[in-house]
Amino acid sequence: MAWQHVAHYWLTAATGLQLTRGARWRRLSRPPATRLRAPVFIFTSVRSGSTLLRMILNSHSRLYAPHELHLTGLQVQLKDKYVTDSMTQLGLTEPELDVLLWDSVMATALARSGKSVLVEKTPHHVFMWSRIARTWPEARFVFLLRHPAAVLDSWRRARSWQTADQAAAHITRYATALDEARRNLPGHTLRYEDLIAQPEPETQRLCEFIGVPWEPGMLEYGRRDHGPIRSGLGDWTERIRSGRIQQPRPLPDTADLPAELAEIAQRWGYQVLQPSTRPV
Repeated sequence: MAWQHVAHYWLTAATGLQLTRGARWRRLSRPPATRLRAPVFIFTSVRSGSTLLRMILNSHSRLYAPHELHLTGLQVQLKDKYVTDSMTQLGLTEPELDVLLWDSVMATALARSGKSVLVEKTPHHVFMWSRIARTWPEARFVFLLRHPAAVLDSWRRARSWQTADQAAAHITRYATALDEARRNLPGHTLRYEDLIAQPEPETQRLCEFIGVPWEPGMLEYGRRDHGPIRSGLGDWTERIRSGRIQQPRPLPDTADLPAELAEIAQRWGYQVLQPSTRPV
C-alpha cells in the first residue's frame, strides 16, 4: 500500500539523524535525509520588516515565502507506550520526529506552490537557530537587522499594554539570539534601513546570495496575493497592507536605549547616542 511505502521512507531516513553539541554551526557527518533541499531561513527580531521582505521575495517567480509557520508549535505526540516503544526501537525521539514533520510540511507546501525555493521567516525561530542549522545542512541564512531603538519603538506601538521594562526585555531576548546566530552561522546580512532606502540593489544582492536571478516585479509586492494579513501570521498594520515600500518612522532617541541593546546596536554598526553625550 502507498502509505506503507511512505512510512518506510521516513522511518528509514530518520535513522540517519545525528545531533551534535556545541554552540558553533558545522555540517553533520550523517545529515538527516530530508526532502527539503537548501531552504532559506530569515533570522530576525520581531518588528524588523520581515513581513515586507517575505512579500518581496514571495513576488519572485521561483521563491515561495509563506506566512509565519511557527514550527515550534507543530509537534509529534507519542500517545501510548506501544508507539513510544516502537519509535525507541527505531532510535527515534520525539524531537527527531518533530523534525521529520516540519520537513514534510514545508516540502509539501513548496511543492504545492509550484516554486523551487522555500523562504521561512518566523521571527521566534531565531531562538532555535542551531537546531535549524543541524537539521538542514544545506540551508541558506539571511540575517535581517534593524536598529534596536526602532525595533523597540515599533514593538511598544504594537504592544502598548506592556511596560517599558517588559518591552525592553522582550526585544533584548530577540536581539541577543540574532546576534549569536549571526556570529556562528554563515549567511547574508541585510539591514531593514538599506532595504527601504535602496530596495533594488539590496534585493539584487540578496537574489545573488540565494542563487536566483533578480526580477524587477519583486518590488511591486502589492500586485501579488500573499495570503491573509493578520496578527499571528506576520505584520498586519496598514503600512504592510498598502502594498508599497514606505519610509520608516524617524529613529527615536537612542540615548534611552537599554545598555545591552545599545551594545548590540553598536556591534551591528548602528549609531547610539550615549546618555552622557546627549545634546543640551
